Parts: sequence; C-alpha cells; structure tokens
Amino acid sequence: MYFDNLFSKENVNTGRQVELDIAKALSIIFMVFLHTMWVVMNYNSALSPVYEFVVGNILGRPYAAPIFMFCMGVGIVYSRHSQGDVMIKRGVKLYLLGILVNIFEWFIPHFLSGTLLGNWDAFPIYGGLLLFCVDILAFAGLSFIAMGILKKFEVSNKKLIVIAVVMSIIGTLLKETDLGIPVLNLIFANFIGTKGGFSAFPLFNWFIFPVGGYIWGQYFIKAKDKGDFFKFWPIYIVIALIYFFVSTKLWGGILSDDIHLYYFMNTLDATFCIINAHGVIGLCYWLVKYVPDAVINVSKILSSNINNIYIIQWFFVPVTGILIAYFFKNLVMNDLLSSVLALCMIVLATLLALGIKKLRTV
Repeated sequence: MYFDNLFSKENVNTGRQVELDIAKALSIIFMVFLHTMWVVMNYNSALSPVYEFVVGNILGRPYAAPIFMFCMGVGIVYSRHSQGDVMIKRGVKLYLLGILVNIFEWFIPHFLSGTLLGNWDAFPIYGGLLLFCVDILAFAGLSFIAMGILKKFEVSNKKLIVIAVVMSIIGTLLKETDLGIPVLNLIFANFIGTKGGFSAFPLFNWFIFPVGGYIWGQYFIKAKDKGDFFKFWPIYIVIALIYFFVSTKLWGGILSDDIHLYYFMNTLDATFCIINAHGVIGLCYWLVKYVPDAVINVSKILSSNINNIYIIQWFFVPVTGILIAYFFKNLVMNDLLSSVLALCMIVLATLLALGIKKLRTV
C-alpha cells in the first residue's frame, strides 16, 4: 500500500531533473578539485592536512566518482538511446576516450614536467603501460558495453542486482591479485584490481553503481511526490558518513590514506556509497528550493557537458600546474591558490566544452 501511494504506474518525473543536474555538477567539481590538488602536490605546495583530507579523502571520493557513476545509471532510464546495440557502441567510444584521457593525464605531463622541471617522476608512465590505465571513462565504457549486452538478453532488474552484487563480491575477493604476468595483469585490470595493473575503477568493483542508479532511476521517474521520495535524505547521508569514518578507523575504509581501498572498494563500502548517493540527490532536491536560478543554470551546463569537461580538464590541470611551477618557481600553492586554480580549470574546461558543442551544431 505504501509503495502504491508513493509510486505511479506511469512515468511522472520526465525531462530534465534539476536535482540530478546539481548532483552531477558537484561530482565533476569535486573531481577537478581533487585532480588539481594532486598536481600541485607534485611541486612547491603547502596544503593543510585538513584541506588534503577533505578534498582528497571525502569530497573527492564518495561524493565524486560514485555519484557520477550512479547518475550515469539513472541517465539510462531517461535516455532515448538505451537500446542494447546503441549502448554497446557508446561503450566502445567511451572506452577509447578513456585511452585518450590517459595521454592527457600522464604522457603529455610526463614529458613536459621532465623537460621543463627535470621532474620525470611526477607523472610516471611505466614504460608506456599507463596508456591502458582504467580511468573513470574507460570504466564507463565497459559498463555501457555490459549493460548493453544485458539489455539485449532482457535481463530482469532482480537478476541485474544479483549480477552486480556477485561481481562486486568477486572484485572484493580478488583485489590486488597478481597473475604473475604483467600483460595479464594489464588486461584483467579492466575487470578486477590486479596488482600493477594500473586500474582505478575496475568493472567488477564498480558496476554496482550504474546498476544501482538504473534500478533507482526506475522508481525515481515514477515517484508521485519527490518530497516524500527524499523525505529522509539527511538520515541517509549521516548513516553513510558514520559508516565511512568508523570503517576507515577500524579496518581501513574508503577514506583511508591507502587509495586502493577506495579504488578497489568492497561490496559493503559500495552499498553505503549508494545509500549516500540517495541522500546527496535528496540534498540537491532540497537545495533547488533555495539556490538562485544562476546556480541551477550553471549546474545544467556542467551536467549536460560532464564527459567533455572531464576529458578537457585532464589536459589543462596537469599542464597548467607544470607551467605555474616553471614560471613561478617561488610561488607556494596553498589551500586558497589550489582552490582558485581548480575553479579556473572548471571554467576553462566548461567554456571549451561549450565551444566544441557549438561547433558540432554548425
């Protein structure tokens, strides 16, 4: 009876949903802040421990990639191009874009930093193997391929959940596995967190997020009253935060200084990240009532261009950080300067993304 009152049989919340735009916008903002912090730490910096922890371990982790991937799953529900074949083709394109991002993220900065600053270790490329690092876009590509295949076989929601959970458990059990042959480690890094496989987002550990978003989105789109749907959003965020801090303190969770515990997160960590995602989107729904229209419009721009912004920022953030270190050798990057640089990178990447979109429509 409760679910009958809460959900309609027909789609209700169609079209753009502002709370999803804000959540996606925040995720890309937090990612750019994280990446900027990583770059400036390679050179002359004096970031405070609090800033490093808040940006690097909190905002840049459960509030960034998991939200991004969860919303990606929600987007499949709203997409008019969610047919299996179309998703597989899109997945292949995203995977190849992930390879392109690795060139921007590692190879160009490696040679630029080495040539200008004599620092070849700031952006290691491990003999070129880092070209195949599984970053977030490569993972997104694999996820779309997997979802496309499952859609072609018309797999039910219940089976989707079982598949995603089983994959997560396998990823949990096999994390940091050493297959003994570097090439095999590199190949299987796409699926599990192999040792030396250069994988940040292996499919088995993270597939639960787009699946979770896809299932969640099917309820969200039918919610009669979004106020009721998000009624307890603060509780979800608080429960998730308590778990994140307690698990990190007791056995090493996703807020740990060992970033592999985040990249190769276990099933329980992923579950609480999904709980947190519902709370965060609920928070964004609440914010819509109070933030100016300008904030909502900017969120829509960031959300609708999120993939291009992600790609572009990986070119500008490392290169700009290196050039600042080269031309302003005595400049010490503190919390404020790192934040200002991150904001500039977001603006620059967004403007370029908009320019590219405009050129495509000409």
